[in-house]
Amino acid sequence: MTRPARPLPARRLRPPMGWNSWDCYGTTVTEEEVLANAAFMRDHLLPYGWDTVVVDIQWYEPTARAHGYNPDAPLVLDAYGRQLPAPNRFPSAADGAGFEPLAARVHAMGLRFGVHIMRGVPRRAVEAKLPVLGTEFTAADVADTDSVCPWNSDNFGLDHGHPGAQAYYDSQLAQFAAWGVDFVKADDMLFPYHEREIAAYARAVERSGRPIELSLSPGTDMSVARLDQLREHATMWRVCDDLWDRWEDVEAQFARMARWAPWQGDGGWADADMLPLGHIGIRAERGADRQSLLTRPEQISLLTLWLISRSPLMMGGDLPTSPPETIELLTNDEALDVLWHSTGNREVLRERDLVLWTARDTDGHTRYAAVFSLADEARRLEVPLGSVGAGPHDRVRELWTRTDTAHDGRYLVAELPAHGAALYRLAEDGRRE
Repeated sequence: MTRPARPLPARRLRPPMGWNSWDCYGTTVTEEEVLANAAFMRDHLLPYGWDTVVVDIQWYEPTARAHGYNPDAPLVLDAYGRQLPAPNRFPSAADGAGFEPLAARVHAMGLRFGVHIMRGVPRRAVEAKLPVLGTEFTAADVADTDSVCPWNSDNFGLDHGHPGAQAYYDSQLAQFAAWGVDFVKADDMLFPYHEREIAAYARAVERSGRPIELSLSPGTDMSVARLDQLREHATMWRVCDDLWDRWEDVEAQFARMARWAPWQGDGGWADADMLPLGHIGIRAERGADRQSLLTRPEQISLLTLWLISRSPLMMGGDLPTSPPETIELLTNDEALDVLWHSTGNREVLRERDLVLWTARDTDGHTRYAAVFSLADEARRLEVPLGSVGAGPHDRVRELWTRTDTAHDGRYLVAELPAHGAALYRLAEDGRRE
């Protein structure tokens, strides 16, 4: 594999990139598995911008299982009702050490460490009336027992009319900061849209004193009308429910990302969800242990849409056991250039089974074009060069195959398989060699 020819932009100028344990391990990931994925990222993906390792949901649940959640789960909590890693799954967390030892090992690899957390306060803390750190209140005082997650029974929401509610989030984020957490995925925030919870959580992040990136989930029926609030409070926000390795899930993202793409940038990133690629379903919520059911052309279409719309990239497959051809897609520096160095990204055409996106490179000379076929069979597509801002003498290069593409000065011809895509760089002849 080659290394990127162009330097990565500053963190705020590019979407987050990393690995998340959900698609492969669901609620059950272990310390050993996290470290194996971190080591693989360090050795193979870090030079390409992949730098964040995220432990997803229920790391505090010692009896967690695949394919669902345990009711009244015996969550591991500290004396102040804050979740602690289950030592049977995270041995280094024993004796109250929390995630500090694991985060330190991830940081030593040159990577960033992230955790998932549910909105609100654990029901077990409420039942036990555990104190809220630094206050005279208990978890029972600050909980809103009418505010519940429809798919997970671990927590109650918080009553943000009560002064102890903010104190609980402040104490949770202070603990994360002390552990060395760099990224928090806060769940059950966006559907419905919990405006006061989001603002309180973002305030706690700021008060923690550590530059923690905040990701909000899930995002069904998200509205661009909330853009200013989202930018104020978060680094990234999901625009859909969980996405899996089904073409219908991928196809639904075209319309969503077309709505959000014009506003992508350093103010925050609309998130098209994790990449269900490679080895997934090992002990996941959905499906059996498998390689991604998306075909190779569908995987290229997914990645092309995520890149051209500048979505965050969070790999969902187990990295050490994913096939080399998957890792090859994740380390294509020419394609990743679109994520890092493009601007003005937008859908310019949707007609029958043809979808066309364009963008400009920040170098001021280069353009990008993504051509998608949503058809269920192979198609030959002719795209006028002018529709992607190219001239008759421009050099055209397809980035997934890393090949220069001949054209007649009038049309760009793409021979695409079912559900396939091509990603082009278009430049004046002689530029971007």
